[in-house]
Amino acid sequence: MTEEVKQAPEREEIQAEYKWRLEDLFGSIGEWEEKAGELFELLPEISAFAGRLGEGAEVLFQCVELMERIQLLAERLYVYALMKSDEDTRSGEGQALKSRAISLYSQTKAAMAFFEPEVLSLGEEQLNNYLLSEPSLKLYQHFFDQILRLAPHTLSREQEEILALSSELAAVPANVHSSLSNADLKFGIIQDEAGRKVELTSGNYIQFMRSPKRQVRKAAFQALYSAYIDHKYTFAALLESSLRKDLFYAKLRKYKSTLESSLFADNIPEAVYHNLLAAVHEGLPVMHKYQELRGEFLELDEIRAYDLYAPLFSAQPAVTYSKAQEILLEALAPLGEEYLKILGEAFSAGWIDVYENRGKRSGAYAWGAYGTHPYVLLNYTDNLEGLYTLAHELGHAVHSYLSNRAQPYVYADYTIFLAEVASTVNEVLLTRHLLRTWEGEERLAVLNYYLEQFRTTVFRQTKFAEFELKAHELVASGKPCTLESLNELYLDLNRTYYGPAVVLDQELAYEWARIPHFYTPFYVYKYATGFSSAVALAEQIEEKGSEKYLEFLSSGSSDYSLAILKRAGVDLRTAEPFRKALGDFAQSVQKLADLKAGR
Repeated sequence: MTEEVKQAPEREEIQAEYKWRLEDLFGSIGEWEEKAGELFELLPEISAFAGRLGEGAEVLFQCVELMERIQLLAERLYVYALMKSDEDTRSGEGQALKSRAISLYSQTKAAMAFFEPEVLSLGEEQLNNYLLSEPSLKLYQHFFDQILRLAPHTLSREQEEILALSSELAAVPANVHSSLSNADLKFGIIQDEAGRKVELTSGNYIQFMRSPKRQVRKAAFQALYSAYIDHKYTFAALLESSLRKDLFYAKLRKYKSTLESSLFADNIPEAVYHNLLAAVHEGLPVMHKYQELRGEFLELDEIRAYDLYAPLFSAQPAVTYSKAQEILLEALAPLGEEYLKILGEAFSAGWIDVYENRGKRSGAYAWGAYGTHPYVLLNYTDNLEGLYTLAHELGHAVHSYLSNRAQPYVYADYTIFLAEVASTVNEVLLTRHLLRTWEGEERLAVLNYYLEQFRTTVFRQTKFAEFELKAHELVASGKPCTLESLNELYLDLNRTYYGPAVVLDQELAYEWARIPHFYTPFYVYKYATGFSSAVALAEQIEEKGSEKYLEFLSSGSSDYSLAILKRAGVDLRTAEPFRKALGDFAQSVQKLADLKAGR
């Protein structure tokens, strides 16, 4: 008799209350098609403004108004299509819709590619005269300031059109990586703690890596990486092509490096990136001590790569989705009644796609379009990890909700740099709440989890950031970027970050192949800067209230990111926030050491 294998359910088996309501964007794919047609008809209208911006302030304003109308519609079409595809990445209809949306978005960018070069051709003096003579343009002062700042890196109209049209090609490595990782790779069958056969997926992998049983962790680790190793040359080729694509665009826009290219739009000095790397390296001795303590708690002679997520304490709190909602409403109370009201709407009004189904995109994210509520994709599991992921993504969602409500469209979309601050503040407030209210082994599990947040969000993401920097430098220097060089670079960084207490299994050398964020250059460091900022902000919120923080959440991109954050009380131009966060980590490790000594 064949034993039944536990598998993720099909999407139609998930109850409606646990699915997001995409009909709040479009009632049907038919309506999407209709609006896509409207957008296509608007593109010649915006193209007709090319060469006319010098006619006067009124013409410039008319152009900006039409651009916003087009961008609003294109954004909604794009968001709907990609989220529809994420519901089941196996769906041919979903993939076709996604492909069309990407193509339409590319055409939209191409039709508007004339705008920035032509604004720059006006010159700062004429543009300022326009702003003085046309009151309606005053709103766009910061918007135009950003364009003027980008002048050295903006190309001619014809070149910008070509680059806009090339965005479809530029997205190929990331799209292929996503399809290969989420739809094609099969990780096989393993046995869970009870000896039942379970299909291993991207969604449940971390759950097994947190298993108290070492053989379960090892089986999951080896099964997952076997699939990536089977396709290792494909993943290496994809990453190399993405790195070369990034270098191509950086050179074309006259940046001295891909790092400068990636940070420039947010007006982030490269010193912020390097300050983070330097501060985390200063904190590595404490990370090494933490790993030694983990080995003692786990009573292991040696820590292997598949032990890195192992729980230190046997009691692992079970947190159902309904219980997670209750906990968050209590933990985030310091943010005020308005914040809690928005959370209530998120839970009840179709914002969240909760559970894993077969073919669903792995991981979690928050997204949406201006003029509608935000959306959250989860693959919720009934544990502490699920609780924290929900807190994190709701931080993004409420940030979007408040920014959209307070800001006009031009400034509503906050930078990714700031996004990771809002999400992580929720996590830190949740940790503080649980450490105050939970007792015994459950409280110890939260301490373990908080330390793991530092390991994964500060140290691990900084390790990723350093890998990115070195990999981009490898390509820029003209040296071979091969499977072997990527593996060697990645494994060497793991030795540096984890220290002598961890024996690095060879499979870990391939972890870079799993990370989709490497296809968005120099993104991951923002998790570490966000966490460092969140530690400081959470302390301020509990001591002084949430008023300044809610102003931060409502600021969108109405100013540069560092300025918005500084007004909230954190100055990332200095290394102080990083050192302060790492000091909190050191104190938490000492609490763990004291606990071990007292046992």
